[in-house]
Amino acid sequence: MDRRKFVTTAGVAGLAGTAGLLAACNSRPEAADCPEGAAAAPAETFEWKMVTTWPRDFPGLGTGANYLARIIGEMSGGRLTVKVYGGNELVPPFEVFDAVQRGTAEMGHGGAYYWKGKIPASPFFSGVPFGLTGSEINGWFYHGGGLEVYHEAYAPFGVIPWPIGNSGTQMGGWFNKEINSIDDLKGLKMRIPGFGGEVLMRVGGTPVNIPGAELFTALQGGTIDATEWVGPMNDLAFGLFRAAKYYYYPGWHEPGTALEGLVNKAAYDALPADLQAIVKYACQAANMDMFADFEARNGQALRTLVDEHGVELRAFPEEVLAELRQAAAELIEEQAASDPVSGKVWASLKTYMENARTSTAVGSQYFVNHR
Repeated sequence: MDRRKFVTTAGVAGLAGTAGLLAACNSRPEAADCPEGAAAAPAETFEWKMVTTWPRDFPGLGTGANYLARIIGEMSGGRLTVKVYGGNELVPPFEVFDAVQRGTAEMGHGGAYYWKGKIPASPFFSGVPFGLTGSEINGWFYHGGGLEVYHEAYAPFGVIPWPIGNSGTQMGGWFNKEINSIDDLKGLKMRIPGFGGEVLMRVGGTPVNIPGAELFTALQGGTIDATEWVGPMNDLAFGLFRAAKYYYYPGWHEPGTALEGLVNKAAYDALPADLQAIVKYACQAANMDMFADFEARNGQALRTLVDEHGVELRAFPEEVLAELRQAAAELIEEQAASDPVSGKVWASLKTYMENARTSTAVGSQYFVNHR
């Protein structure tokens, strides 16, 4: 046998064996048979874009998007990085869903009720008027079947949704006149999205849906007569106290508003399993962090609005709340009957809400009333 052929053949076999061993070491670097000093191949990296419906760096909402992007990068060791774009920086605020669906951006950060024209059931995942509080809706999502119906509703669009924050119970809104009866809402032009806007319409008002960044100008200039936004922290940041005198509570329309993270399914499926898990659990961490942020900051912001800016806090009269509650109940049942997906989501949410109402009443609600 030719010695040179034998050496060459043996060399090729040796290289093949070494390559196989290194590949095994890359997948199992702790294995005892890995040669000392064997270097793992560089891990594949991914660069994503996140578009939001919020102004860049806006307290709570915009900073919540930044937080989610940052922890995905940190948890993945830089293998998955996410660049955040505020509303209008890459796409207009109300085109976030479209951008994620078509892959212009791999992620979106917004509110589910903005997509009702595409997914009639979507407002259920933001919150139902006179429905669940922030803590209760998180219970529904994570342990009450909410995530399952949430994903099912968005699946036909190639988009995966996740809860990524909660504002807690919102304020009822800013008004340029007192609301003493349901008649005071008739003819009122108010920025209020989702089911809340439809309830307002049923009692004679005119809902208007405009991005948050335009609220102050619209209210100050008379384009709208009233607006809800979020709560004290965000409302203070927008300076809404300079455009309206009366600040009403409670936020009957959004008792515990869940914010939404959207993920393009094709982009998600292209990730290795560990990065998929990081996206999933980073959304869960961001959800709880935003909720805590609002809970921590709203109290001081409310004191600032009242003590330093002279804002007049007003409670909606019981008569007004009763009328709104009745209109909301009729709306929700009609929506559930009009669309099979809405019917399935409402059945899940309603069952959970009936159970949660009892435990909340004898637990946190009763305690807070007597604290």
